[in-house]
Amino acid sequence: MRARRSLTALAATALLIPLAACTQNDVGAAASGGNGPTTLTVDSSADACAVSATTAPSGTVVFSVTNSGSEVTEFYLLAADGLRIVAEVENVGPGITRDLVLAAQPGTYQTACKPGMTGTGQRAEFTVTDSGIEVGPTGEVAEQLATASTNYVAYVQDQTEQLLVATEAFAAAFLAGDDDAARAAYASTRVHWERIEPVAESFGDLDPRMDLREADVEPGTEWTGWHLLEKDLWAPTTEANGGVAYVPLTAEQRTQFTDQLVADTLDLDGRVHADDFTLTADQIGNGAKSLLDEVATGKVTGEEEIWSHTDLWDFQANVDGARVAFEGLRDVVAAKDAELATTLDERFADVQLLLDAHRAGDGFAMYTDLTSDEVRALANAVDALGEPLSRLTSAVVL
Repeated sequence: MRARRSLTALAATALLIPLAACTQNDVGAAASGGNGPTTLTVDSSADACAVSATTAPSGTVVFSVTNSGSEVTEFYLLAADGLRIVAEVENVGPGITRDLVLAAQPGTYQTACKPGMTGTGQRAEFTVTDSGIEVGPTGEVAEQLATASTNYVAYVQDQTEQLLVATEAFAAAFLAGDDDAARAAYASTRVHWERIEPVAESFGDLDPRMDLREADVEPGTEWTGWHLLEKDLWAPTTEANGGVAYVPLTAEQRTQFTDQLVADTLDLDGRVHADDFTLTADQIGNGAKSLLDEVATGKVTGEEEIWSHTDLWDFQANVDGARVAFEGLRDVVAAKDAELATTLDERFADVQLLLDAHRAGDGFAMYTDLTSDEVRALANAVDALGEPLSRLTSAVVL
């Protein structure tokens, strides 16, 4: 789950590189039938989400999001129901501008800014009109991207299948009171979730139920999901629990929350196996960047797995998912921007080399075992990968 708190100074540098600007052709030309992207500006402040227009023609749309507030913000394009995430750009720091690039189909949507990255945000209706122009690439590139989409959907489906099987085994151990077995299965089970987390987030309702951290729970909202069970397995001391003695879950609560986690995992698996489930090239590219943002905001800071300290498992899984997404699109990227493709190859290898240094058996060292220099090296490597990865979608779509 993406971070909902201020970032530590150590990892903040991973967020301060703005996504490289796309070629921004004249908006009027695009609206009147030109082939360039339609570029809209978004001003996200403390109390407003000012989008420069409420409509755009179908085709490539660029939302150039500037944060004029004092808190880290994020911008979403949501489906008409306000639940499903069509596209998003996260972790836009104060004074920073980042671009969200997507191939927009005709329809009704909602825009949303979330200063502080909490709550429902400031929302407004947004309409994509039918430009009469075919949305997306054509010819050989279209065939390459169609193959990439098919392959990535198959990857997502495989990961949810493995997640379901592993979650059921974890649940059986947890409900049987075999906490040692449940602890041993926790991190290796969650890697399947972390590899495809942007897909789960796109459904809107599942991610908060399954992966919300305690610090991100809003008042009046029941906390459920993986991190609730994590806390029960690695029960904190009174000092680590805000000065309050931790009360373990009762047998009834264990059953309630574990059954819900399994049911939600089954729901996720069913949704990605639906006949109409697809992922477009821009969704795959944006998802890759979102996965790296997850690393920068939760894994590098050690905030994601605050009780188990298994953050490096999640770190590796996020990098895995981003790399698979990139590699599926690599042929198209290489044809359009060979230098970018080569740079991404090198930067992924650099991050992997650092992660491999912290392997322990079939897994990784506890995150608390890393020195400050080792954490800083990981943060710098994520930073170095994040900038070129932020250009992936633009290289494919524009």
